[in-house]
Amino acid sequence: MNSDGRGPRARESNFEPQSPLSAIADWLCRWDTDLNPPSTSNTSSARESAAPKSFSSSLLSHHLAPPPPMSSASSSSRSSSPAASSHSGSASPPSPARASLSAAPPPALSPPRTLKRPYPGDSDARPSPAPAAKRPPRASPSAFEENGAAPAPAAVPPAPGGGGRTHLPPVRKPNYVLKYSLAGHKMALSSVKFSPNGKFLASAAADSLIKLWDAHTGAALKTLSGHTGGLSDIAWSSDSAYICSASDDKTLRIWDVDKGTTVKVLRGHTNYVFCVNYNPQSNLIVSGSFDETVRIWDAKKGKCMKTLPAHSDPVSAVHFNRDGTMIVSSSMDGLIRLWDTSTGQCLKTLVDADNVPVSSVKFSPNGKYILASTLDNTIRLWDYQKGKPIRTYAGHRNEKYCIFSSFSVTGGKWIMSGSEDGKVWVWELQSKEVMQVLSGHKDTVLCVATHPTMNMIASCALEKDMTVKIWIDTPID
Repeated sequence: MNSDGRGPRARESNFEPQSPLSAIADWLCRWDTDLNPPSTSNTSSARESAAPKSFSSSLLSHHLAPPPPMSSASSSSRSSSPAASSHSGSASPPSPARASLSAAPPPALSPPRTLKRPYPGDSDARPSPAPAAKRPPRASPSAFEENGAAPAPAAVPPAPGGGGRTHLPPVRKPNYVLKYSLAGHKMALSSVKFSPNGKFLASAAADSLIKLWDAHTGAALKTLSGHTGGLSDIAWSSDSAYICSASDDKTLRIWDVDKGTTVKVLRGHTNYVFCVNYNPQSNLIVSGSFDETVRIWDAKKGKCMKTLPAHSDPVSAVHFNRDGTMIVSSSMDGLIRLWDTSTGQCLKTLVDADNVPVSSVKFSPNGKYILASTLDNTIRLWDYQKGKPIRTYAGHRNEKYCIFSSFSVTGGKWIMSGSEDGKVWVWELQSKEVMQVLSGHKDTVLCVATHPTMNMIASCALEKDMTVKIWIDTPID
């Protein structure tokens, strides 16, 4: 690890699996009903012209195709990516993975790379393939209208004297204020996550440590140590009893939160482990690495069950859908891929024509959409069944680092993200309007996490700041 204190930024997946909560279960099931079919073309990234730009014509995606050969769980001989070549040849490890992605100009801005093997949706796949059976939609048929778009929200009855015209209900703006600023890490932070039960907050950093905090008081509870390299990501089990961490030492560790000890060490990746997540049942763990593979692990035995040759550049994020049957992965190669958890087959590939590196992906709470951050100052909400983005959020800065974006499921229907301007940005899901910008950090905000039941968020930043901040939504009088 370099002395500059930058963490492996190995976290490309956010939204840690959380146990279902009765208070929001109904909301999650109806989540997609609040998405209107976009009436205008999506906006372009912040560094481009403000003129609207449609992405639907530039997307390449296909349906399920025969699976490619999959490597055995016991070996992974794929070499490190070009983006990571500066690390693999030196005797002393360079800066941790997450920060190292910013060392060179974004690779996605170069011409699209030729992938090592074709997958469904790749531009180098066989020409004119025979029609393949489409994967049945996981959503109930009633969840979508005939045109495939999500139903519009219910309109408010016409106001008296309003000429019979209906209008949408007003959207409440959030009013997040800083509650706690937590200091303790000695190097850049890379990830912060609330426990599914809402009691704890875990943070990870380039100092190789995991710190546990009381989510309601901000009190420091304990420190977990054992890794020999910086940390890039952490994930909670659904019962809040275990944490899995991804490190630059090429391993993952499963920690017993109560005892503060290591339960298992997962070995198999051949380069920095950059991202990790539990499935909702917490019996499986998925990880992504600079070795360009995605691995699926048995959480109880600590053994690798499958190794997927997933991408041609470092894997930036991995995440399970709500029932654990699918995995989404993203990479600096500009691709988003969906995988069948049980077979390891690639189900679909989503890619924008500009082939911009994808820094973060996660499924929506209902599992029907994918939120993806890209290194062109843009966050897109994808309808993966249709293979195109239906919302685009812009205004923040994200060109160098793998920054987490997330859904809010408590105080409103918000999209949240860190930013390279040192702020936390909040958008309204449906209108794409910027609802609030939170200032307080002194460096790039890499991660934003949302509390499972309260109107509370946590954020963390790089080495000029090195703090975790907890924000509370306070209603405006």
